[in-house]
Amino acid sequence: MFRKKAGDAMMDLLIDWGVNHVYGMPGDSINTLIESIRKKKDKLNFVQVRHEEAGALAAASYAKLTGKLGVCMGIAGPGAIHLLNGLYDAKLDKAPVLAIAGQVETDLMGSDFFQEVDLANLFKDVAVYSQTVMSAEQLPTVVNQAIRAAYDKKGVSVLIIPDDIPKFEIERGVRKTSSFFVQSDNLPQQKDIQKAEEVLNNAEKPIILAGKGARGARESLIAFSEKLKAPIVLTLPGKGIVPDEHSHCLGGLGLLGTRPATFAMEEADTLIMVGTSFPFTGFLPDEAQTIHIDKDPSQIGKRYPVDVGLAGDSGLTINKLTELIKTPNDGGFLQKYQGQMKDWWNRLVEEEIDDSVPIKPQRVIRALQQVADDDAILSVDVGNVTVWMARHFKMTNQKFVISSWLATLGCGLPGAIAGRIAYPDKQVFAVCGDGGFQMMMNDFVTAVKYELPFVVIVFNNHKIAMIKFEQEVMGNAEFGTNLQNPDFARYADICGGVGYRIEQPDDIVPTLEKALAQKKPCIVDVVVDANEAPLPAKVTFAQATGYARHMAKELFQEGTIHKPPF
Repeated sequence: MFRKKAGDAMMDLLIDWGVNHVYGMPGDSINTLIESIRKKKDKLNFVQVRHEEAGALAAASYAKLTGKLGVCMGIAGPGAIHLLNGLYDAKLDKAPVLAIAGQVETDLMGSDFFQEVDLANLFKDVAVYSQTVMSAEQLPTVVNQAIRAAYDKKGVSVLIIPDDIPKFEIERGVRKTSSFFVQSDNLPQQKDIQKAEEVLNNAEKPIILAGKGARGARESLIAFSEKLKAPIVLTLPGKGIVPDEHSHCLGGLGLLGTRPATFAMEEADTLIMVGTSFPFTGFLPDEAQTIHIDKDPSQIGKRYPVDVGLAGDSGLTINKLTELIKTPNDGGFLQKYQGQMKDWWNRLVEEEIDDSVPIKPQRVIRALQQVADDDAILSVDVGNVTVWMARHFKMTNQKFVISSWLATLGCGLPGAIAGRIAYPDKQVFAVCGDGGFQMMMNDFVTAVKYELPFVVIVFNNHKIAMIKFEQEVMGNAEFGTNLQNPDFARYADICGGVGYRIEQPDDIVPTLEKALAQKKPCIVDVVVDANEAPLPAKVTFAQATGYARHMAKELFQEGTIHKPPF
């Protein structure tokens, strides 16, 4: 009787789980698994990346965008090590990812063989589930276990598979398990609901801080804010949960946020945190009654003291609270900051229409806003571009993906690759600084190879500009931030894509429209002003004095006027 090889059985299980593509780079310790994928290529595509880190970042982005499992692969040793950065991005942003790592054959393990690395210890910190597979019969069970854990704990599962295991046939009578994951709708305990009801009905200046845990609960969140007469402030990963120009939205909070959000948060007497464990607690109220809603009880009160903890689904919990609001405040607090938001938007428009050369980065975001569809996919890299997008791009129904907690440079391009695979009929943009783009730019050819048309917008200022600004506000002289950039437009052409270079502000919109009309991946290289500082909405005294010290160091070093080292 025909018996299935373990590698083939594994791919059948991935297909059963709804996986339709895997990111990776072939190599000796996973070649048997690659052959199993090849035999299933009508249902399971292999996306060959040029660097395993790009594959892991793409898998993480795919999971963040869709909620589905992202899958990546790497060989024993160097390939597995390269996966780590993308896997940590998935871990910290709570995205379900399965990493498949090759290993030397079982009879060679522990012998310090070529490319043998202690993978179990390597992945110990990053994984919610990690298992070295030691038999063909074990493989189906642990595949199901790993995927179920990734979904349940919203994290990374790792399967370490020695090279000989996928070749073995699975004996009859192997243990069978199920290839699906079941979730439950959770509501907080009634006693906690009653505590929250009392706090809400006594709130005079309530404010809502919503994070990515509130994603999918837009209508519930808006109804809650309207009943409570409370403004909504969004974390960076929560951007887009409600439209930026909704009358109750005050935009983001923190260094990337808005001035009205900052001051409203300082004045609030009641804070309702929904689906967020916001780390920058210096921006939260010094004294406020605080309700924290999160599906994961371990996140409640983790970084900021709370008065009421509600462990439950964000949408269901908010709906329950909305029913219980009986004595809302007079709305004066909300109206005050709604007026300030109108002034804030007008101020941003002034920045966005600046005709200066070099081009102001805010002008680029305004142009992107003009050409982006309502349902476009926006993969945003880390750096100053994060600030410009967070403040100036007004989200409606677009999807926004970023490395929010790890904040790793280089996530923009892999995110666009994942976005195009996940949503082949939608516009996809990668919004990158020149520093971040160059970290992963070799995988632009991956997009060319697989005919994934999208637009990469590179903010080209020949600087690691955010680090430059950080050095300056610390009072330090700028050092080590200058970049030697290639011609990104020519690079796109050489790779088989299409490249454009922009140096004049009036050229941005027509060039983006040309790029969107192409059937190939495009790079739009925009020369922007390196000295446009991403100033926070509220500049602290320490930041101002630090910048003054920086200017002094720039002007005078050891009693002489400082000259640039070039």
